[in-house]
Amino acid sequence: MPNERLRDALLRNGLALEQVAEAVGVDQKTVERWITKNRTPYPKHRHKIAAMARESETYLWPDSVAPERKAETAAAEVVQVFPHRHAVPVELWDRMIKDASETVEVLVQAALFLVERPRFIKDLSAKASAGAHVRLLFGDPEGDSVALRSAEEQLGDGTLAARIRNALASYRPLIGVDGVEMRFHDTTLYNSIFRFDDEMIVNTHVYGIQGAHAPTLHLRRLSAGDLFETYSESFESVWNLAKPATF
Repeated sequence: MPNERLRDALLRNGLALEQVAEAVGVDQKTVERWITKNRTPYPKHRHKIAAMARESETYLWPDSVAPERKAETAAAEVVQVFPHRHAVPVELWDRMIKDASETVEVLVQAALFLVERPRFIKDLSAKASAGAHVRLLFGDPEGDSVALRSAEEQLGDGTLAARIRNALASYRPLIGVDGVEMRFHDTTLYNSIFRFDDEMIVNTHVYGIQGAHAPTLHLRRLSAGDLFETYSESFESVWNLAKPATF
């Protein structure tokens, strides 16, 4: 079975087989076999290819890393654990938003706290204009999942849907901006995800507890890690189920 993940990653980054072969010091046919026959490169080659393709080793070659090493690397991907989302320092949010240049991905219900930042929308627009890919996923205010979540958090009927609509009003300037995509999801929100390039804030959700008071992880992606990639794949799954946002 071909390694479609590797093929896609190389194509997405405009990397020809001969470029990869030259960069890692192997024959072009060897690179072809890595794709068409799903052969696994040596570790030194995997490191270089993963860096070139801007993907993790565990994503490109899921079976290449021993379970023990995956567990150790996953622990190393956790930069810090916060007891509550509101305990995440303002300076950390500011730095991640400022430093992101390639990927911004947000999976939330409303996340009004983000648009309370005076420059957040302008920063997203500027980053998209500079070539970053910005993808934003909001809870569908008409969806069943939002209604259920509002009840579970004891917010009152329609409260969460109203919060989402309030937040969306702030995102209107991003409509039609090249590089910015916005969708509605109607999935169970197990975690809110905020990705800025190779860093991520994961706001876990606890039944009956509002997101601001739930535990939160600060992750930094490592090439051989599996934790960051797990949340990234979760975002992708929700994105594929979502529909274009309507304002």
